[in-house]
Amino acid sequence: MGYYVRVEPDVNIYVEDVNPSGSKTILFLHGWPGSHNLFEYQFDQLPKMGYRCIGIDQRGFGNSDRPFTGYSYNRLSDDVRGVVEALRLRNFTLAGHSTGGAIAIRYMARHDGYGVSKLALFAAAAPSLIQRTYFPYGLPKEAIDQIIKETYNDRPKMLRGFGDMFFFQYITEPFSDWFFQLGLQAAGWATAATANTWLDEEGLFTDLEKIEVPTLILHGIHDKVCLFPLAEAQRQGIKNSKLVPFEYSGHGLFYDQRDKFNEELTRFIEG
Repeated sequence: MGYYVRVEPDVNIYVEDVNPSGSKTILFLHGWPGSHNLFEYQFDQLPKMGYRCIGIDQRGFGNSDRPFTGYSYNRLSDDVRGVVEALRLRNFTLAGHSTGGAIAIRYMARHDGYGVSKLALFAAAAPSLIQRTYFPYGLPKEAIDQIIKETYNDRPKMLRGFGDMFFFQYITEPFSDWFFQLGLQAAGWATAATANTWLDEEGLFTDLEKIEVPTLILHGIHDKVCLFPLAEAQRQGIKNSKLVPFEYSGHGLFYDQRDKFNEELTRFIEG
């Protein structure tokens, strides 16, 4: 079931709601530059196990409206709050991948974890995607500057290159093409603006300390986008958190080791 939720007078967010009668709810926040469709394998399987799976397309991505502004973590987490209130969600698991993980962390801090009983982070872009003087574990700032430059000059080429480093396991050419199309569906300005947020945002360091719910951290050790030390920093910063390394995964661990991914997530929710 797909529908739209208005989060601002001129901005509607697309929501995919699979198995609305499910006994337990998981709200998925996708990573850059995709959409809720990145979680296709989870949406194929988890509803069979009784879960309600809800995917949000962030503004500017997927089927959501594409305003020119509003790509800070604050605004994106406010969009999530709008969906949570519209759907009257309570006692749900908030699950975020990559940039979606950063948005989930900001939601927990900015909105006091409204409605969330558990948090799951997958290859989350936190506490900082880039290296900083006090945090040497991210990507060089120059790498993100180059992504932004390529987004404005040859976005298809940039997306191809990003897709080539996303997965650790072998993927077929048709699958690669499918992933490429998810990125093309986004607005160019949204793609660049979100990348700029990686450079500008430093508040996730203190956000980690504000998380009070049980938290699961899943992270591929071969991740070339959000390097594995980020996961270790999340574990250190979040009380009552558990880190599960994925030995045969890159950034797209939800596909690289999809069975293990689903098993770890459901075990955490049921535990």
